[in-house]
Amino acid sequence: MRPQDLIEKKRDGYALQPDEIAFLIRGYTRDEIPDYQMAAFLMAAFLKGMNDEETTTLIEEMLYSGDVLRHDEIAAPKVDKHSTGGVGDKTSIVIAPVAAACGVCVPMISGRALAHSGGTLDKLEAIPGFRTNLTLAEFKATLQQCGAALIGQTKEIAPADRKLYALRDLTATVPFRPFIVASILSKKLAEGIDGLVLDVKFGNGAFMKTIEEARALAQMLVNASRSMGKRTVALLTNMNQPLGRWVGNAVETMEAIEVLRGQLNGDFAELCIELAAQMMVVGGLTNELEEARDRAIAAIQSGAALQKFREIVKVQGGDDALIDAVRTPGQWSPYTKYNDLVMSSQAGFVSHLQTDEIGRVIMDWGAGRTHLEDPIDYNVGLYIHAKLGDAIEVGDPLVTVYFNDLTKREELTARILKAYKIGDNPPKLEPLILEIL
Repeated sequence: MRPQDLIEKKRDGYALQPDEIAFLIRGYTRDEIPDYQMAAFLMAAFLKGMNDEETTTLIEEMLYSGDVLRHDEIAAPKVDKHSTGGVGDKTSIVIAPVAAACGVCVPMISGRALAHSGGTLDKLEAIPGFRTNLTLAEFKATLQQCGAALIGQTKEIAPADRKLYALRDLTATVPFRPFIVASILSKKLAEGIDGLVLDVKFGNGAFMKTIEEARALAQMLVNASRSMGKRTVALLTNMNQPLGRWVGNAVETMEAIEVLRGQLNGDFAELCIELAAQMMVVGGLTNELEEARDRAIAAIQSGAALQKFREIVKVQGGDDALIDAVRTPGQWSPYTKYNDLVMSSQAGFVSHLQTDEIGRVIMDWGAGRTHLEDPIDYNVGLYIHAKLGDAIEVGDPLVTVYFNDLTKREELTARILKAYKIGDNPPKLEPLILEIL
């Protein structure tokens, strides 16, 4: 076979056979097929689609491109959570220690920033010294010691996805269901889990813009995961505004620590409690969701979840002094040279917030990458003062931005202001969690 022949076949709308998909994925993983040819295939598939058989083959090839772990030495149920990505989504940093404190083992392999959404790894690496590149032996040892470990994809775990994940981001082929399903399940099922909780987001800050798209993706994920013997539940959650108040890398980590210290007001804390509770139910620790929610809240209020997070940080090489910097919620400030207040020029109600644009602004200010080798400014971020439905007067703060690069100040603050729409009447607010599959 030749890559160009298979690219041409998919470009012309034909389905690839299992051995043809295997040829592409195995060849790319072994560096026998270059980025430019795989990029062409990604775009051809994105434009022409993939059927169920192609998608199943893609999942299996990516899953078995590396090791598939087992954790028989750990008696606790092994459950992970995956989010399809959104602006301000730092739930993993909260729910991993909460679930672990409640008796769930959480082997979590996370990703980096993708398009306009931040990545859990980038947020964790804002903690000085925190290592997300553990070896598999270190990963398993951390799981045994802490009950949770948060790492990136290793060369042994789904190496095909590790390569494709970055290439999808740089070729505008992220929001394609078969790629998303294969990417998620290849690394999640390789972790050695018994069950999976999925947070599938919809709205203008999500990759799936409509509830119909999100529902279709969630159903595809649930069906594929269950067909491989994993207990699975999916939540459809609203991403028409940033989750929580902070957007950035270090600032989102700090906000997660605030929740672990007991700040349980707001949409971010609400979603964290629900996801952690669902992990307990999927893991079989209880069949009662309300009981699971109470256990999650108790783990936070008792300090057990924060202590668990401190253990994880220390074992993975991080400096836990950052945790102590958030002793009093709201009494810390990002470490940047400059900050600006973006104020409203209108009175009324926040009727619309272009969430993906907020995410892009922070990425463009240094929190994300344009090229794979680009450095990240971990400290740049913003605080959302005004969320959907809030009443606003002229001169009221909408957003405070924290930054180090003055050259982009005028352009990016103008983009933030443009992302807000102020109306005469309060909008109808949608629930945070719309459905559970």
